[in-house]
Amino acid sequence: CGTGRLVTELAARGYEVTGFDLSRPALDYLRRRLKRRGLRATVFEADMADFRLARPVDAALNTFNTFRHLLSQRAARAHLECVAAALRPGGIYVLGLHLMPRDASEEGAERWTARHGRTRVTVTLRVVGTDWRRRVERLALSLVAHRGCRVVRLRHEFALRLYRLEQFRRLLRAVPEFELCDVYDFWYEIDRPRTLDDRSADTVFILRKRA
Repeated sequence: CGTGRLVTELAARGYEVTGFDLSRPALDYLRRRLKRRGLRATVFEADMADFRLARPVDAALNTFNTFRHLLSQRAARAHLECVAAALRPGGIYVLGLHLMPRDASEEGAERWTARHGRTRVTVTLRVVGTDWRRRVERLALSLVAHRGCRVVRLRHEFALRLYRLEQFRRLLRAVPEFELCDVYDFWYEIDRPRTLDDRSADTVFILRKRA
């Protein structure tokens, strides 16, 4: 759940929410965020490839490439099995990840800026290496925060697992508890499902736990 962007939004809308992460600083921030807004949620530390919930839930969310931090087939399958065990029969899993089309460039960069009060943050995310044999993409993230005359600069490199469409389909077939219901893109427009093909890139899978 990271610092809880989705946890706080869902809690504010009245949902009963559980979030977990391996990062203690992120969870500490989330707890302060919930307290500041007068919201309630269950928050705990766990690995997304090895977790258990006390009771089944109706839905699970894992959007925008968090899933790709699992760098092996074994870890990815273990994650899907954990999610399936956490869902009630008929429960929904919303899983978003970036697929690599056959004609996609292996280089690329994105930059975005956000403001909050007097603070302005600019983030640059750049692909610095691609290894299809190991199915690993290395990325460099640079963050520059301005607040008045103060400037903070941070840089971090990390790896994500690469998926072509057929590789992801093969993974899904290994976890028969799930059926694929629909596919969307990162615009999340509920009335505009997408066709899944070799051109699919920014992809949101709607998976349902079989009864």
